[in-house]
Amino acid sequence: MEKTLILIKPDGVKRGLVGEILQRFERRDVGITNLRLLTPTIEMIKEHYKEHVGKIFYQELLDYIMEGPIVAFVIEGNNVIKMARTMIGDKDPIKATPGTIRGDYGNSIRRNIIHASDGEASAEREMKIWFN
Repeated sequence: MEKTLILIKPDGVKRGLVGEILQRFERRDVGITNLRLLTPTIEMIKEHYKEHVGKIFYQELLDYIMEGPIVAFVIEGNNVIKMARTMIGDKDPIKATPGTIRGDYGNSIRRNIIHASDGEASAEREMKIWFN
């Protein structure tokens, strides 16, 4: 069974989308194995987004994730990484297909509601950050 990390970012929490997003995953019959609401530390965020250090949007990204609480959860199932990323849609909500989470609820590429690990290695690394 494959596992992956999902983060509902501060804008998703603030807008009251947690239940809707969780329900979409539950309807796909994946197991939710860990779930927590938290306000991340700057250290957690910097570790999570370390591949973006030095990029023009890095500080804006840190500020955005520090705006409020997030919901972190782990799902498991067959091919769950690809399935989750398909459900979430393109990181640019304008390009995201209607029916995807970002297509239905995203406002901008910088404030795009949700994160999902992009592969097994990143899922393993990211789950350790949010669930250690």
